[in-house]
Formats: sequence, C-alpha cells, structure tokens
Amino acid sequence: MSSPLHRRAHQILVRVFAELQRRRPGGGLVVGHHNRNHILPLGKPLAYLLQLDSADAHAKFRVPVKTVEVVPRLWRESEVLRAVSGGVGEVPRCLADFGAWSLQGYLAGRALAEETPNGPIGRARLEALAHIFAQLAALPEDVLPQRPADWPVSEDSTGFLHRLAAFTEERVHQANRPRFGQLFDAVGVPSNAVDRFRRLWPQLTPRPFALLHTDIHRANVVVMSQAEGEQLCVIDWELALYGDPLHDLATHLVRMDYDVSEHDLMIELWSDAMRAVDREKATAGMEFDLRGYLDFEYVQSIYPDVMRAALALPDEAEAEHFAQGAERVCRALRRAWSPLGMKGEPVDELTAASALRQWHAGDKAAGVGGISRFLARHRRRLLDRCPDADQPRGAARRLLTVPEREPAVDMGELLEGLERNGC
Repeated sequence: MSSPLHRRAHQILVRVFAELQRRRPGGGLVVGHHNRNHILPLGKPLAYLLQLDSADAHAKFRVPVKTVEVVPRLWRESEVLRAVSGGVGEVPRCLADFGAWSLQGYLAGRALAEETPNGPIGRARLEALAHIFAQLAALPEDVLPQRPADWPVSEDSTGFLHRLAAFTEERVHQANRPRFGQLFDAVGVPSNAVDRFRRLWPQLTPRPFALLHTDIHRANVVVMSQAEGEQLCVIDWELALYGDPLHDLATHLVRMDYDVSEHDLMIELWSDAMRAVDREKATAGMEFDLRGYLDFEYVQSIYPDVMRAALALPDEAEAEHFAQGAERVCRALRRAWSPLGMKGEPVDELTAASALRQWHAGDKAAGVGGISRFLARHRRRLLDRCPDADQPRGAARRLLTVPEREPAVDMGELLEGLERNGC
C-alpha cells in the first residue's frame, strides 16, 4: 500500500464496507447530546482491510447529531484519540475518519452512569479518575494537534477562561437569542450574565496548559472488567481542549454531581495525582481559582439548560412536561445566581413553567422543531410497524424509543432506518 493510488483505493474500500456495515439492521444504539453511536461487529471484509484479527470485534459507527452548540470545539476527535493513545490508559481507537462520521473501536464494559447513576462512587474509582487527569497533564505538548494561532498560550489562564466566556456570550447566548431570547428574559437570565462573571473574575494564577477532556462525567466513563480488577476508561473526546487543567477538574466536579465528601476528596486526590507526575504547578492558586472555574461552569450552563428544557417539550406538552422543564431551569438559575452576584432569589418554578408555556406556544406557531412534532404525532403508529427492540431488525424501534425529551433525532436517519428495517 505504498503508492498514493493504492492508499486511495484502500481508503475507498474501507469507506464502502464501513457504509455497508453501518446500514445493517440490528446492533446497539447509544444516543448522546453530540453523537449517535451504532454498535455493530466489523465483519470480515472491514476487519481485513483494517488489519484487525477478529471479524466479530465490535466497533462504534459514530455519527454527529445536530444539536445546540454550547461548548467550543478545537480539533477533530480522531486527532485527539491519536494524541492520547498509549498515554491515557485505554481509549477508543479511531479506525477511520470519514469527515461526516467516523469508525471507532468499541470498549466493552458498562458506563459508570449505568452502574452508579448518582451518589458516591468510592475512593478507588476517584483515585483512578484522578490518575487519568494526571496522565493528561503529563502528555508532552508536541504530541497534541496544532492549535489555532490566536489560541491562548500556556500559563495564560486568565486569557483561557475569558476565551471560554467570550464563546459562551457570542456563540451560545447571542447566537440563540433570535429563538430563545424572550425565554431567557422571562426566566430572569441577566442579559449581561457573561460580563458580570468576567468582572468578578478578572485575573487567575498562571498555570501550565495541558490537554483537557472537558466532559468526564458518569456517562463518559466505561468500567471494564479485567483479571486483576476493573479499569476505568474515558470515551467521547470530541470536546477536548488545550488549556488550564483546573478547568477540567471543575467541569468534572459539576457534572459528576458528587456529594460534599467525595467532592472534597476528588480535589485532594487530583492535587496529589498532579504532584505524583511532577505537575505541581497545575495546583498553583487552586484554592482560589477553582471557585472561579466552578462559577463559570454554573454560569455558562444556564443557556444550554434553559434551551434543552424548552427543546425537550413534546408537541402536545402537558402540565407535567412544563413542570419538569421548569425544575431544570430553576436548578440552573439557583446554581448560577451567586456566581453572577445577583440579589434576591431567582424565579420560582411556577414562573418558569409559565415562561416555557409561552415560549412553546410561540415556537410551535412559528413552525420550528418540526421533527420533534412529527415524532410526537406519529411515534405510536411507527412503533407499531417496527420489530421489537431486542430483535435483530429492531434498530429503528430503538431509535424511536429514545426518550422524547432528547431533541437530537435526525429525520433523515430515522426514515432511512425505518425503510431498511421493513417498517
């Protein structure tokens, strides 16, 4: 395969057989905020082309979903996986990147979210996670993908945090105001929320930058069984960044929703792990600055939490749907209220439910969100025509039974799945 022609022919064959395999009925389906993963065996032709031993080996046929953009993206996930391979324990291997979607090796195990959806996870697992953060911090800078020329340089922690804040204001808040601005205002999100935060946190202690995952939570941690015990592996690297390691710890603490004791223990173990790999400078000023990153996580989360609460409403939403959405909105507001330096109390759930009801009526009248309304109207009829989810041809049913509050369902993929599954 040394000549360019042979390499090109090989790439075409890989894509052809990957497309064929991806469209086979059956397999598992895992849908998240950012990707839809079909879990299927590779099959003999594809395994041979990829020089893998077993045709029965499973892989993730990973397709991005259209969703609200709420966090910056710096690299392609395949670039990040190459950088962390061999340096951060067991991670998925990118077998092929086709641009619009990719093929990754599948790590057999159970998500931590399935084993322990909430509550304590135990000291041993906390230590394992702290070790993963330390491995990230210890990766040599020269193995990382190239950054944009205007990206903050190492130790510019203030510039890094303000870069994240600017993204939140420009790409999340302002970009979504045409559709959600009235809702933001109605539930009391300050129009200058990001500016308020930046004024409260003008300076941070400089810390050396490292590769950050930015999204290590229970659903992105796989528990793999081994002869000598279990191993924790981290998946879903598409949101990785280059920046202050304290930001990675903060997003982890917020999204894991630890109780007080494990929250404090994780901070301690993280610090110890950094020192163990000679990255003590990553802990400089953390007694003060960690609060700033935690506050930022609460502030930036207002926008996606409010939007997702609204987008989760079915077409024929009832009181319980608005109540659930209001609970989510109010939780986001309560967490951000103090970091924003706000006086008084945020709106109550009755006010939030009323705001969601008004937004929903206006959004529906404007004809936005047709896919979710189509599913709400026709889901029952379509389910009746599809094989059971546990049958080989049940992939379309599995797609249809994604909870209605998950907005990231692509109609093209759905109709294609229905057709090929005989629905």
